[in-house]
Amino acid sequence: MSNAKIIALANQKGGVGKTTTTVNLAASLAKLGRKVLVVDSDPQGNASSGLGVSVKDMERHLYHCYLDKEQVVKTIRKAAYVSNLDVLPTHVDLIGVEVELMSAMKREKYLLELLEPLRGSYEFIFVDCPPSLGLLTINALTAADAVIIPLQCEYFALEGLSQLIRTIRLVKHSYNRSLKIEGLVLTMFDRRNRLTYQVAKEVKNHFKEKVYNTVIPRNVRLSECPSYGKPAIEYDKRSSGALAYMNLGKEFLKKQKSE
Repeated sequence: MSNAKIIALANQKGGVGKTTTTVNLAASLAKLGRKVLVVDSDPQGNASSGLGVSVKDMERHLYHCYLDKEQVVKTIRKAAYVSNLDVLPTHVDLIGVEVELMSAMKREKYLLELLEPLRGSYEFIFVDCPPSLGLLTINALTAADAVIIPLQCEYFALEGLSQLIRTIRLVKHSYNRSLKIEGLVLTMFDRRNRLTYQVAKEVKNHFKEKVYNTVIPRNVRLSECPSYGKPAIEYDKRSSGALAYMNLGKEFLKKQKSE
């Protein structure tokens, strides 16, 4: 197995489908036979619980790995319902990392040093970032080879995007020369809403082929499945959300081949 590609899913705006995309894209790739790790770097822990990993009765999580890199392998858990898919879970304690690393040397490289030894065990490592541009997100962007930006099809989505692009450029310039934008995923696509199409058109005009052709629709099943600890493909594989993420997984893999 070759070295894993590390991909951060980032958008400082909350509620754009970032964790939903992390969980369901990872699950789709696992279903397509790829070995995948999801790193839950959002203290809310929704990617962990969305893959059936309960943090309540857990001795170790990502916070402990930041304090001691040797803990990483022992901390990884298998996703509850999907083979080929592992999770590096988190806990609300992870919030403390931002404070504790405030004066640490090379504080932006902690996650990179954690993930490097895992590259040989996976094909793809997805890092779910918190909805902010703080130290946890900077660590994810420094560790990543590429960024996927989930973008909700609404008016305010474009405002936050320029700030995120600036942060990506800053990290690229200062810490991670090889960082690139893998693609933008249009989420919560409402076919009945004309504004949805206007936002999609504007994003495509600006980012061109970086925008995935697959759009993720508004879908009740996508919001229901996390409470069962299942990705959409296990919860209701015929739902429009599950089908869209499976198509996104195929499009993602096709892009990897053409690079």
